[in-house]
Amino acid sequence: MARRFQHLLCATLAWLVIAPAVTAAPGPEAPFKPADTGPHRSVAIFAGGCFWCVEEAFDHIKGVTQTINGYTGGHVANPSYEDVTSETSGHFEAVKVIYDPAEVGYAHLLQVFWHNIDPTDDKGQFCDRGSSYRARIFAVNPAQMKTAEHTKETLVADADAPHPITTQIVPATTFYPAESYHQNYYEKNPLRYKFYRNACGRDRTLDKLWGDQARKPAS
Repeated sequence: MARRFQHLLCATLAWLVIAPAVTAAPGPEAPFKPADTGPHRSVAIFAGGCFWCVEEAFDHIKGVTQTINGYTGGHVANPSYEDVTSETSGHFEAVKVIYDPAEVGYAHLLQVFWHNIDPTDDKGQFCDRGSSYRARIFAVNPAQMKTAEHTKETLVADADAPHPITTQIVPATTFYPAESYHQNYYEKNPLRYKFYRNACGRDRTLDKLWGDQARKPAS
């Protein structure tokens, strides 16, 4: 029975991903074109499992001006969703966060990231298993690397934080925007998104790991 349920759940979650592409307007999909970062904008890149969920977390942060779902960290140029989920491209599902550093700092974004992932799991995140779903911090410059490493060291030293902390911090590489139907998925397909998130157990696990700090930056 458990195996049959798992098979049904996997099939249902796969349908949630495929359905938006099938029901979209006919003809080849136009490539997603992110907005220019412009002046007074900085970039952060995070991988935390399903990029739909990570995108939602950062969209609600004051000072974040845009989030872009995409793929990074691998060896295949211009990968498709199928390339990435085949687990042969080396890429992660990731989110590029464009923000105004005058309104929100990188350290604050890191706290949002940590409290929206399971930092003890390096085989995937929640119900999504495989290398493309692992959590990573992609630092775009040495200053980000230093700040990210400091927040990780703080968590490692915190007896109340989840352990062991396995999430790695690595230099950013080329980021490829994902297909248009993956952008703002939680807004465009709220029912499918909520079903997926609940079935995946993301919030239940976050509550168990982080308590009242789940999905929130540290105070």
